[in-house]
Amino acid sequence: MGDDDDRAFATQPRRGAGFDRQAFPAAVMSEPPRRPAFADRADAGRRLAVPLGRLGLNRPLLLALPRGGVPVAAAVSAVLHAPYDVLVARKIGAPGRSELGVGAIAEGGEPVLDAELLARLRLRPADVAGTVERERAELARRVTRYRGDRPLEVAGRTVVLLDDGLATGGTARAAIGVLRAAGAGPLVLAVPVGAADTVARLRSAGAQVVAVLTPDRLASVGEWYADFRQLTDDDVLRLLDRRLP
Repeated sequence: MGDDDDRAFATQPRRGAGFDRQAFPAAVMSEPPRRPAFADRADAGRRLAVPLGRLGLNRPLLLALPRGGVPVAAAVSAVLHAPYDVLVARKIGAPGRSELGVGAIAEGGEPVLDAELLARLRLRPADVAGTVERERAELARRVTRYRGDRPLEVAGRTVVLLDDGLATGGTARAAIGVLRAAGAGPLVLAVPVGAADTVARLRSAGAQVVAVLTPDRLASVGEWYADFRQLTDDDVLRLLDRRLP
């Protein structure tokens, strides 16, 4: 989407949440923007903070999916004055096609596999068992590196889960499952840009989703950013060092 108006976003609260859907118009496009919609992840986070601020959430805890979600969360935090941390999740790639996610795993949870996609690829869960174990190990490494022994306490908390974009939604689904199991209170998934069909599927499964832009076609999240450089662990740690107490 190329709409630079901070008011243009899509959100659908859960039934009974008390929000007026008409107050949150959807901004939908079928083609990528002629120029990137966001300068970088920090710019995207500032844009995303506008619709999140209108929700009137009670003392929310912002949880970023690293690495890309961390600068988004840091920017939202600066606007909303809300604390942020990380929730680590990893994509499970198809054998020989690591860029194609057939599932995901989030810390403290079990793998969430896309049964339909596995069937189309003629794969069984056993075929990705080795990948699952490798991703478990990398997930554990990142949790230790990013949080150390700092606990993640979400029971009864209003939680906003953030990433820099939503394509297939696999990692988001795994993370949402973990947060629900841990007793998180009101739970919102927030992204600067999310594929319209993925957003619709998550909402139909009961998730509350806020997105600045929801394009009909999303070939890659990066095409919506002028600067979508790959982040490192050190980048994440620098941002986490600036967290609100």
